[in-house]
Amino acid sequence: MPPRSPDLPSVALPADKELVLKVVPMPADVNANGDIFGGWVMAQVDLAGSVLPQRISHTRMVTVAVNEFIFKQPVRVGDILSFYAGVQHVGRTSVAVDVQVFAERFSDQGKYVKVTEARLTYVAIDATGKPQSLPDTEQTRAWREKIQAQAAAAKS
Repeated sequence: MPPRSPDLPSVALPADKELVLKVVPMPADVNANGDIFGGWVMAQVDLAGSVLPQRISHTRMVTVAVNEFIFKQPVRVGDILSFYAGVQHVGRTSVAVDVQVFAERFSDQGKYVKVTEARLTYVAIDATGKPQSLPDTEQTRAWREKIQAQAAAAKS
């Protein structure tokens, strides 16, 4: 097995995002190099990313785009992975979500390393699989207002 690169220093977990999933990868999830297979990580990110759009829409949502996906550090068997998500945009039919993944290493618990970050877009669909408008609910309006306020604060 090749030597492992040293981890980056421990980082703080994001306060502006919601913990939506925790999972421990197992030996069956490794690639030929002995690290966790990137496709497995992508599948977990997709599951984690879908939580907030489901809460907003209360309808079927499908992944239509992986807008960005960055593997920053390897994931190892036994790491405790924490998936944090935040809504970046609520459109007429779509919800864009930012997902950040942090590993709590098996050998160094209590310290976190960011291993993956991604941005995905989900679209609400009807029974025939066609895009449909998100419901105009108080919750949907609240998400849009929150995102607008965050954007305004970032500009100032």
